[in-house]
Amino acid sequence: MQFTGVHHIAIIASDYELSKRFYVDVLGFTLEAEYFRAERDSWMGKLALNGQYVVELFSFPGAPQRASGPEALGLRHLAFAAVDVAGVRQELMAQQVSCEELRTDPHTGLAMFFFRDPDGLPLEVYEVGAPY
Repeated sequence: MQFTGVHHIAIIASDYELSKRFYVDVLGFTLEAEYFRAERDSWMGKLALNGQYVVELFSFPGAPQRASGPEALGLRHLAFAAVDVAGVRQELMAQQVSCEELRTDPHTGLAMFFFRDPDGLPLEVYEVGAPY
């Protein structure tokens, strides 16, 4: 078996429009397509970041809250790669996004920090030496 990459990451939002604005206007994703699925009373938006790693953003009426702290089983967080982690943190904070302190990964020596989307989903920015 050989995978060629990650096809998409699915995120269910409590407020679709709010989360869409966050991922597009704050994080810089591009809305490539958007569908209303009447049979499920659900929106689905296809979001791209630099033409890669598509996030499918969904709304589902009555979706239950997901436990995120203390650590819960399942997907822990979504991490974004950045060359200038401190600069990304400053940009997010300038847009009123609350960010944890900048820290260094003790295993790699690389910079990183966490922040959250409008539903509290943990997101991370992790340093890379060159653009992916």
